[in-house]
Parts: sequence; structure tokens; C-alpha cells
Amino acid sequence: MKTKARALIFSGAAGLCALHLALTAHAAQDAQGFIRLDPEELHYKSPLGVGPESTVLFGDPSKPGLYVVRNKFPPGAHSAPHYHSQDRHATVIKGVWWTGTGSELDFKTAVPLKAGAYMLHPAGGVHWDGAGDEEVIVQIIGVGPVETTQVGPPGAPQGYWPKPK
Repeated sequence: MKTKARALIFSGAAGLCALHLALTAHAAQDAQGFIRLDPEELHYKSPLGVGPESTVLFGDPSKPGLYVVRNKFPPGAHSAPHYHSQDRHATVIKGVWWTGTGSELDFKTAVPLKAGAYMLHPAGGVHWDGAGDEEVIVQIIGVGPVETTQVGPPGAPQGYWPKPK
């Protein structure tokens, strides 16, 4: 029993050390406090293992203070209607980001925003968004802590944009 407990503690500690080293390498600051990241250094991950992916460039959305994240949508992927507890400022970095507001996911009302465009997601403002036929990258800046709340019953529409006919 003690051997298993030690093994679990060691593997947990090793995992935390590896995570810390990965994050340190990912967002290393120089002696003057500057952070520089090339696109190849960004490690996107999907909370579901498939679909939209995210990476944190600065800060932590779950803690007090400024944060910067990037969300990557593969072609056709979109979110279900949701809202955030704090304002979020979104800038399209790559592709055309399709956006909608309100609790009904209606692809016919989606508004396209091209690279360089900006959108404010006001706190409590229900919206949904995603990619059309190309990959989309959106940078989000906000102040944490922030929570995201899904709108509608479980199993609300999510997944992929319908293909044009």
C-alpha cells in the first residue's frame, strides 16, 4: 500500500514538475519582463479532445488579473450559445470568424468577421461563434476570473456549420 501511495505521489509530483517546465518554456520572460512567443511555440489543446482548441498566452482566466488566450476553430467547428461573466475583447487573427448573438443558434444570421476584426463580448451577452470552410484563430483578452455558462438544455446544437448547398 505504501509503495502504491509513494508511486502515485511521485508520478503526481513528476507530472506537476513537467507541467511547470512546459509552461515556463512556453511563456518564458526575459530579465526585463518581456515575453516573446512564436506561433510554433503555442500549444493548443481542446478540453474535449476534438473541436475548438485554446492556449493561454498570458495570465490565467480562472484567477484575478489580465489574461490573453487564443482559440483555434477547425473548419466548420462552432460553439453552442453561451455567455461569460466578464467582458471579453476578441480580435480575429486568422480566417473568417462567424459570430451570432442570442440564445438561438441560427446559421443564417451569423455575421462574418475577417482577420483584423474586433468584437466585444459584454458580460452576460449570449453569443455563439465558429469557423466556416477555413481554420480560424481568435485572440481573447479579458480580466479574470471569468466563467462561461452554456445557454439552453443539455445537448444544445453544437458541432459543425452546415455545408452550403
